[in-house]
Amino acid sequence: MKILIISGLSGSGKSVALDTLEDDDFYCIDNLPITLLPTFIEQCLNDPNPHHKKIAIGIDARAGQQIDSLASTLQTLKENNQPIEIIFLSAEINTLIKRFSETRRKHPLTDDDTPLIKAITLEQDLLAGIAENADLTIDTTRKNVRQLRALINQLIVAKNSSRLTIVLQSFGYKYGVPSDSDFMFDVRCLPNPHWDLALRNLSGKDQPVIEFLSQNEEVAAMIESIHDFIRRWIDLFEHENRSYLTISIGCTGGHHRSVYCANRIAELLETHLNYTISIRHREFE
Repeated sequence: MKILIISGLSGSGKSVALDTLEDDDFYCIDNLPITLLPTFIEQCLNDPNPHHKKIAIGIDARAGQQIDSLASTLQTLKENNQPIEIIFLSAEINTLIKRFSETRRKHPLTDDDTPLIKAITLEQDLLAGIAENADLTIDTTRKNVRQLRALINQLIVAKNSSRLTIVLQSFGYKYGVPSDSDFMFDVRCLPNPHWDLALRNLSGKDQPVIEFLSQNEEVAAMIESIHDFIRRWIDLFEHENRSYLTISIGCTGGHHRSVYCANRIAELLETHLNYTISIRHREFE
């Protein structure tokens, strides 16, 4: 039995996530009244012969102030080792405003006295409890529908193990820091292949760049330090009933150093740890 709580800011892709899960035979329910949710979840968990073994429940700001009590209930269930995961989708405010303008959809919290930007801020406050307890946060600011569906398939649909999944994400600081990180490491201090004209248009996946970086002692030391940090603390995160741990590694443009470091750390973790490792290169999505 797997129960997913899918929540997030309006316009960040919650409907796309639910549609993607439904395509993978999840039984999806959107905007079930909050008062019915605890009973529904309890019945699912206690059913000896469940008809649906994969359930996704959509929750958004239309539930109002009752979300606070639900966040506490969900956290208690998780602490009791119940198979519940909370997935939270977010996006930058300017992106949300643009999406609503382009689609001409009405934000669920707007009215004659509440303009769009105020509605988004109000929604952030209402969903804060869910966001804080989320197992996985996905920032959809730079993702289109196709990219979001692919990410949902990669991180959720393809996940077979109930153990913690380590998500390694490379990114470029010049495009903004990711908001969905548990830990963030800055590798801009390392030698930059960008300044070698023969390497500039390549990436950290290409052999010439790999050879350039792998021969540098500082690069090796940085990778070893990040790898040792993860290995040192990962078991404690799993003991806290975490389902995902997102570690972001950033360089200036997100094409060379961060990509190489993320890939190399993933290789080391797969050798030494029995956890699911997922790699994302944000600037290539």
